[in-house]
Amino acid sequence: MDKLSRRNVLMAGGALAATGALSFAAPAQAWTWSAKGSVAGTGAGTDPRWVWDEQADPLVASLLDRGDVPRVNELLRTWTKNGQPLPAGLPADLRDFMEQARQLPSWVDRGKLATAYDFNEKRGLYLGVLYGLASGMMSTAIPKEARAVYYSKGGADMKDRISKTAKLGYDIGTRNAFDPDGEMIVTCVKTRLVHAAVRHLLPQSPGWEAVADEQIPISQAAMMVTWHSLPTTVMQKLVAWRVPIPAAESAAFLHSWQVGGHMLGIKDEYIPATWDAANSQAKQVLDPVLAPTPEGIALADILLGLGSVVDGGVLSKPILGSFTRFLLGDRIADWLRIPREPIWDPLLKTAWGPFIAFREGLLPFPGAPQAYWLFDEFLRKSMLLFLSEARPISIEIPQANRPS
Repeated sequence: MDKLSRRNVLMAGGALAATGALSFAAPAQAWTWSAKGSVAGTGAGTDPRWVWDEQADPLVASLLDRGDVPRVNELLRTWTKNGQPLPAGLPADLRDFMEQARQLPSWVDRGKLATAYDFNEKRGLYLGVLYGLASGMMSTAIPKEARAVYYSKGGADMKDRISKTAKLGYDIGTRNAFDPDGEMIVTCVKTRLVHAAVRHLLPQSPGWEAVADEQIPISQAAMMVTWHSLPTTVMQKLVAWRVPIPAAESAAFLHSWQVGGHMLGIKDEYIPATWDAANSQAKQVLDPVLAPTPEGIALADILLGLGSVVDGGVLSKPILGSFTRFLLGDRIADWLRIPREPIWDPLLKTAWGPFIAFREGLLPFPGAPQAYWLFDEFLRKSMLLFLSEARPISIEIPQANRPS
């Protein structure tokens, strides 16, 4: 990145950059989480900071070096359903990898996946708010993730980048997410290829190299940090809000994300088997790394601006900022330079609890879960249509980093 562009990034952090924002980050800790608490129940105990994707990484690097990516992207645009045959004409090594990567793990529980949909049907509104304004905004306070997003190709077009992330969140919540007519497996396999491409390309970015504290991005540890910003953070918030979730639905929601993590290429020995194990791991890998960066501050501002446009001005940038402060707390909101709002900040603290109680109180009535789902589905579809500009969302292998 040239000096002018780099200066613009630093300006987004204001005085924060000048005082050394990276000093907020806790020093790296040794990996001590036991694989006995994972879905595998055992493992080598290798620190996930030094593990990436040994199957996808050399393959995608070879595709890029061979110049095959444009043809591969064109072919894969037609592959949209889990049970659909892979397109003819794919390179043989890629086809072999994808046939293996699309297989569900042996420990998948179809009954739990069906129950997870029941959970999503009733709590879709909460999930949408939390995925977008808790998980999504938290990602900008995860230094490695914020830098990787900012300096990769997706950072130059956040509307397109977020549409792909939103698709993953949407796909995992559908009734047929992992069924032949669903799309979650396709989304995961394509995302796995994208991650491999970013690992190959990002070390070639002068901008990323100048600020990164790692040589290769998106390690297994980084993927688990992102994983915890999604299901673990969501469930922690729902518990804090005292949402009455049956134990079977809670376990099923976790299971859907366990399967999702596996399909994204996370090793089973790193995927927590229970919520207790997830909360324990999150304390080690997520909580200590949260910190501000100039890149994260810039991305947070872009995301809040996109969110207010999605809602057509109904939810303005100040309201979305207040929601972020309410969900993530003052420390993270202040890191991200989100202004305090004298009206909305106290209003959310006062009104959200009664709103939850009112909504939950109507759930036992006949037709209420279905009505909630229809309303929430309308909001989700509208958001995806806006982000994708009414075009099919195509997750494609990048061929370059963010332009200088």
